[in-house]
Amino acid sequence: MAKDLRSFRYLTFDVVGTLIDFEGGLVSSLQAIGAKSGVRVDGEEALGLYRKARYTKEADRFPDDLVRVYSVIAPALGLPEGREHGEALRDGVKRWAAFPDSAEALARLGRRYRLIAMTNAQRWAFEGFSRTLGEPFHAGFTVDDTGVEKPDPAFFETVFAFVEGEGHSKDDILHVAQSQYHDIGVSRRLGLANCWIERRHGLEGYGGTIEPSAFTRPDHHFTTMAALADAVEA
Repeated sequence: MAKDLRSFRYLTFDVVGTLIDFEGGLVSSLQAIGAKSGVRVDGEEALGLYRKARYTKEADRFPDDLVRVYSVIAPALGLPEGREHGEALRDGVKRWAAFPDSAEALARLGRRYRLIAMTNAQRWAFEGFSRTLGEPFHAGFTVDDTGVEKPDPAFFETVFAFVEGEGHSKDDILHVAQSQYHDIGVSRRLGLANCWIERRHGLEGYGGTIEPSAFTRPDHHFTTMAALADAVEA
């Protein structure tokens, strides 16, 4: 039986895709590039191409890797080629919006829990995301801090060590995320309670995120951050 939501001291969060609208931001940026040259970009096609291009052995840290990714997917989408367009895609990450419910839900949750960000993005991008979200975090860990990306267990172990340094343990943490592959599956394997925010509710497939080898049934499941905050306050 899942632990009561109010029994936790910490909420750890995936950021890009759970709190920040990664898919909407990526597609909008590509569509803006296409509009300048009269090219229409299909969102789901773009996300599928992104997924295949992003997760390779040539990958760099996100969002810097978007420059390389753009060079791979632009021909298939009929978009103009050139490093300047990839750099525009990368730099546009700073303007990606939060989901409409994210900041308000985090403010509500922050009254009860210590909130910790866990993002595969680089520090420069995370700082922008945190500002967009209203600076809600007690602490934040990025790929620059850990040297690895989720779902590498070492990322989670870094956060566990931080929490232990504050006198608590992973049993005091509820991990909140939308990615089955990067977060929900590995958190279960590490014995961490989890909460799946199903941002693609009602849509087929996994969009721009890797499909997991197996679906992990979460301890808690909501389709929005607002619904999580409502459940905590109920």
